[in-house]
Amino acid sequence: MHFRLLTYNVHGCRGRDRRVSTTRIAEVIASTSADVVALQEVDLHRKRSAYQDQAEVIAARLSMDFHFHPAWNLAGEQLGDAVLSRLPMHLIRAGALPSSSRWKRERRGALWVRVEIDGQALQVINTHLGLNSRNRLAQTEALFGPEWLGHPQCRPPLALCGDFNARPGSRVHRRVLEQLRDVHAGLRVRRHRRTFPTRYPVASLDHVFLTPEVGVYHVEVVRTPLTRAASDHYPLLVELDLT
Repeated sequence: MHFRLLTYNVHGCRGRDRRVSTTRIAEVIASTSADVVALQEVDLHRKRSAYQDQAEVIAARLSMDFHFHPAWNLAGEQLGDAVLSRLPMHLIRAGALPSSSRWKRERRGALWVRVEIDGQALQVINTHLGLNSRNRLAQTEALFGPEWLGHPQCRPPLALCGDFNARPGSRVHRRVLEQLRDVHAGLRVRRHRRTFPTRYPVASLDHVFLTPEVGVYHVEVVRTPLTRAASDHYPLLVELDLT
């Protein structure tokens, strides 16, 4: 069965015009026909986004189920990651990743769900790694530890995705490739698609990594007038198969 996985840093649903719009983000997701959506930088009860539960609002507009995990909580305002799915989904784990930063807004986390696809279980881990290179490496090592990918329940097939704040060839990227494959690896065109920033994309920061059981049929950075306006990242869409 083919299915579509989208990873997208929505920047608190704040677009290049500085307008916060969950409607616009939902329209982007709907345009991709994604079955499973990994979102980063999602607001919950923040003043800048009118105290909305952004994950809930977006999921409701798309008639999808969702799980949200706050990477940080500051005076009741939260920012974190979410996974939305139109397929049956079960939350396995949501938790923090290590950070040596004293700045609370640099706290990071991950969200692990199991998605049922045509009778098969796909493990999906969504994350957003830090801006500091030392933290990113520590967070990557934690993801391969016993609480996440090293956990007995985290059996293939598996997809690890999100905003890694790391370019192809970086230490973080090379570390992940020791155990998983980049979604671009089996394609004729291996040039990594640049996703950030939308004004003039120069960096491939958003990634999808897979175990060998998952087939790749299509990879696309979704560049349209709508995605250029909706966030500071372009969404990365992949079409996959478990058969």
